[in-house]
Amino acid sequence: MAAITVENASRSFGGVQAVAGVSITLPAGAVTALVGPNGAGKTTLFNLITGNLRADSGDIRLDGAPILGLRPWQIARRGVARSFQDLRLFTHMTVRENVLAATETGSWFWQPGGRAARATREARVEKALERTGLARLAEERAIDLAYAERKFLSVARILAAEAEVWLLDEPTSGLDLASRRHFSGILREAAQQGKAICLIEHNLDVVVELADRIAFLDQGRVLAEGEPQAILRNPELAAIYFGDRPQAVEATP
Repeated sequence: MAAITVENASRSFGGVQAVAGVSITLPAGAVTALVGPNGAGKTTLFNLITGNLRADSGDIRLDGAPILGLRPWQIARRGVARSFQDLRLFTHMTVRENVLAATETGSWFWQPGGRAARATREARVEKALERTGLARLAEERAIDLAYAERKFLSVARILAAEAEVWLLDEPTSGLDLASRRHFSGILREAAQQGKAICLIEHNLDVVVELADRIAFLDQGRVLAEGEPQAILRNPELAAIYFGDRPQAVEATP
């Protein structure tokens, strides 16, 4: 079953339609890349899925159940996790505390289940730290990490939360080649485990390397969906992406 389905979703800001009747599926077990020029509506679409913005019309479902209208924390508890370009870490908490916070299901740091439940959450934290290479930095404050390490911390929180849907905004920006390969390995492994992963990415090398499929957005519309090489070889879409816009492009089914 598809993890996320968006059907005919729209959202306007004043007279500007940021998302215009978008229908898209983010399937479990696959990496989907949202590609398009700045202002195409990619981040707005993420905000609609996570409940940070309310769609003016349309429908959004998680494994067939409607999530449109739910609050962001309710959607997060259903297994949808998000990373941001500005990362949004708890900068003065330690690495371990940042990741542990992602496993908490309430607003307080005590939870039902007692010591056994706490031990389970802590085991998930340690596993996430090991997988992201942050175990040796567990007691460092997030603010003291290098930029690449902060990127991995944002993913460690998603891993520890055991999210089923990953929405990642520019996840590899600022990473060197070795860090990018490590990051890519984590994402591919998660997809193989059945996670639905969607990323907004401007590095086309990363898109080709990681994505199973692409959705190309422009002016709030999905112009094309399909296999990465086929989409990226389309000269009309390439012209839009690089700023040499043709008069009209027909949407590809």
